[in-house]
Amino acid sequence: MNSIYNRLVVFYFSGTGNARRTAEWIADEAQKRGLKTLLINIDHLSDPAQFFDDDNKTLVGFCAPTHGFNFPPVMLSFLWNFPKQRGNDVFIINTRAGMKISKLFVPGLGGLAQYFAALLLWLKGYKIKGMQPMDLPSNWISLHPGLRQKVVESIFERCEGISRKFANKLIDGKNIYKALWSFPFDMAVAPIAFLYFIIGRFVIAKTFVATNNCTKCGLCVKQCPVNAIKMIRNRPYWTFSCESCMRCMNNCPERAIETAQSFSIAIWWIIVSVIAPWIISKVFDLGWFTTFSSGTFTGILSDILTWLIGLTVIWLAYEAIHYLMRFKIFDHLVAYTSFTKYKFWRRYKVPSKFKASL
Repeated sequence: MNSIYNRLVVFYFSGTGNARRTAEWIADEAQKRGLKTLLINIDHLSDPAQFFDDDNKTLVGFCAPTHGFNFPPVMLSFLWNFPKQRGNDVFIINTRAGMKISKLFVPGLGGLAQYFAALLLWLKGYKIKGMQPMDLPSNWISLHPGLRQKVVESIFERCEGISRKFANKLIDGKNIYKALWSFPFDMAVAPIAFLYFIIGRFVIAKTFVATNNCTKCGLCVKQCPVNAIKMIRNRPYWTFSCESCMRCMNNCPERAIETAQSFSIAIWWIIVSVIAPWIISKVFDLGWFTTFSSGTFTGILSDILTWLIGLTVIWLAYEAIHYLMRFKIFDHLVAYTSFTKYKFWRRYKVPSKFKASL
């Protein structure tokens, strides 16, 4: 069957491989249909315009994971800087945290991922032909253990079929807007997406540590898609640029990268219960804001100050933790009070039979 397109270009960002596999499945179907295909990893990509032209026979896709109920900042920045109307139809895919309970496949939530991306592209003059969420397995092992491999494989098998069906419908010129089915639920978590983007991702960036199991191989530094990991004092150090894509933690050959959950909780408790209230009380005692005496203003200002104080304290605390990890007793204290240290807290791995074929 002929297609209304003669070329497919898919721009993707992928932390542990889910978004990349989806892009590959779609490209594979396009090749079978006779389309020229091009998959572009946006890691460090500076000029997307060089990969396609104004020919309206080119279908352009964007595929990325859902981070904090939105596209990760690296993809949002890419879309923001994407060239204006070039005569192309586009589609959007967000992989989201799929799960499985017994034989029931449980979808994740995309939040603003699809809608904000679609709005940006529409404002640039593109025609949105497809909006498809893909419920591939959750890989966010900072919050939960990696899924059992049999579960991962069954979810992959299901999503491969969905991806290939989606690709063929697009190539036939059909419109697919499956993302709209979850619109009410996505909007319910939209405030979390906003808060994650402006504050939450910076907090999570400062939860990763490398224990003494680290061999200083530098793999995490080399593989980081946003150059967020630095070697400081001969130990990996996570900057605020980290987007929690989980590539480093899942790929570390020594399982040396942990999420310091206990210390993160303790630090936040100290911030919210002790440090922030004390500083805020001193600020208001100075009388700088007596003109604004409403309870609403006071509450908003207190929240803003709490977050600003929180980020500052987290940065200082992380500097201290990174320094103290050189001492064996402190290293053990951090490691053994983190769930990610234990074997039952599985890492996330894409099944070998679903690895790259293109």
